[in-house]
Amino acid sequence: MPEPAGLDEVYSAVEETARLLDVPCSPDQVSPVLKAFGDELPDSHIVFSMAAGERHRGELDFDFSLSPRGADPYATALKHGLVEDTDHPVGSLLAEVQARCAIASYGVEYGIVGGFKKSYAFFPLDDFPPLAKFAGIPSMPPCLAEHVDTLTSLGLDDKVSAIGVSYRKHTLNVYLAAAEVETQNKLALLRAFGFPEPDARVAEFIERSFSLYPTFNWDSSAAERICFSVKTQNPGELPAPHDPEIERFARDVPHVYSGGRDFVSAVALTPSGEAYYKLAAYYQKARESSNAAFAAERDDDAS
Repeated sequence: MPEPAGLDEVYSAVEETARLLDVPCSPDQVSPVLKAFGDELPDSHIVFSMAAGERHRGELDFDFSLSPRGADPYATALKHGLVEDTDHPVGSLLAEVQARCAIASYGVEYGIVGGFKKSYAFFPLDDFPPLAKFAGIPSMPPCLAEHVDTLTSLGLDDKVSAIGVSYRKHTLNVYLAAAEVETQNKLALLRAFGFPEPDARVAEFIERSFSLYPTFNWDSSAAERICFSVKTQNPGELPAPHDPEIERFARDVPHVYSGGRDFVSAVALTPSGEAYYKLAAYYQKARESSNAAFAAERDDDAS
């Protein structure tokens, strides 16, 4: 395996990738996150991700895994001034999850323009928390408990593989391992949450998805969106309209591992019927086995 990238190399790769998407990038934008988390980056999975479409243009996300041995990423972000403290439940959620569930690894989503966006917690591949127990954690969005029966009836009770906590948008992504979930149940989830039927191309993509996640907030019982992801070495299979930025990103995004480049393609669906498309590319693959859950379940989320 190639040697891990140093921080100068990581910054250069961020800058190079930002240039592909015409995203402004300078050391002042990136150095705060490198200062806060840089000690762990040589042993991290590092992923660059982008979303297609005019509404999402102008941003590049720099995502990476973290060992479970240190402080959770929200605490580190607070310490380094990357995010403001809050009395909203979103601020206490990760600590409550950590106190009740085994954590295989953490993760961070950092926008080159938007700054610190999310913390992730990934659960051991052989120890996913039961959904009902998970939904009962005090700071969870109340609506999650309302959906336990529906998710259980569709075979998703024991599939909670990770969470993503957005501090600015006050939302929670609940990642569900979906490789062994029947396609009819994936489509039934859309119907149960009041989403329209997908077209044939998106339905075929959903059939192959290895992960899905609904996005919840603390103020509504409805899911804001449901995202389905497919691992691939052929990003052209994303069922999106032609987008020159996706094509340029897929062709030229840097990486520091041997073999074919690995991507995660994703489609995010909304109750209104709007769909948008996302692509994540691995830049570096971790050496530590503790990051296996990140590797198995990492899913780009650009919103």
